[in-house]
Amino acid sequence: MTCYYAFNGDADGLCALQQLRLVETQQATLVTGVKRDIALLRRIRGQAGDTVTVLDVSLHQNREDLLRLLESEVSVRYFDHHHAGELPRHSLLEAHIDEAADVCTGILVDRHIGGRYRAWDVVAAFGDNLTEPARAMALQAGLDAQATSALEKLGICLNYNAYGESIEDLHCHPADLAELILPFRDPASFIEQTEIYGKLYARYEEDMAKARRAAIRPGRGAAIIVLPNEPWARRAVGVLTNELAQSRRDTALAILSPKASGGFTVSVRVPADSPVSAAEFCREFETGGGRRSAGGINYLAEADLDRFAACFEARFGTR
Repeated sequence: MTCYYAFNGDADGLCALQQLRLVETQQATLVTGVKRDIALLRRIRGQAGDTVTVLDVSLHQNREDLLRLLESEVSVRYFDHHHAGELPRHSLLEAHIDEAADVCTGILVDRHIGGRYRAWDVVAAFGDNLTEPARAMALQAGLDAQATSALEKLGICLNYNAYGESIEDLHCHPADLAELILPFRDPASFIEQTEIYGKLYARYEEDMAKARRAAIRPGRGAAIIVLPNEPWARRAVGVLTNELAQSRRDTALAILSPKASGGFTVSVRVPADSPVSAAEFCREFETGGGRRSAGGINYLAEADLDRFAACFEARFGTR
């Protein structure tokens, strides 16, 4: 029997994984990649008796391979907060799906294990731009302002590390990062006792300084920002999008990062009171998806840029 953990390489996926691995001590094969690499189940062949735990990738995007695994008598646990569609009914599927705007996968795992490693959940929520839930959990956990700020920076750095067109764009492979995190029951100890956090934070500061200079500050309604075709821009796009979303809560944002091979990846954030969700809008494009307040398109062809801009302005622009 083989045990697999298939997880998004961002902060939410990493911290959800860490919480489970601290509870479950069995040896497992890790399946992950850059943040946009979400069709993870296609990499798992699986056979009868194997177990797969899926963390922070859309069931909708993995439906075909999920059904294949279940039909092969593979047991699957699924923790996620993205658009799922209709859940398959199967005795070997254990689904923990919640698409609420104030939930991330780390929170779902925290619920599942009874809050045993809440500090890692705080990191997950900060990394997923759920600032208010993260601060509320930190307060409940008795963390002071300094400790909370440290976990916020860690969440942002872990999230930042997952953005890139390929693994070569990243500073640390998410699977390697998961192994570096594993010995630490407390994220504060990880921050204090490892070199990787300091390296990630330094690279994050360098990239974000460039990104903030490149970004055009949006006005009301809707704004589209196109970043340069550089590795630092591909790494910075997620955090930059979150920063702008926090500072301009009444503005729908689309930040486009050119791909080296042509076309763009797109990150979308919409106001909390938007009648159209980010996920709903992004699913109008072939590789789009996400959740209510945050979505993305893995590949937008250059030929579709004008159509995208017109649709975005029509849906979110000030009338």
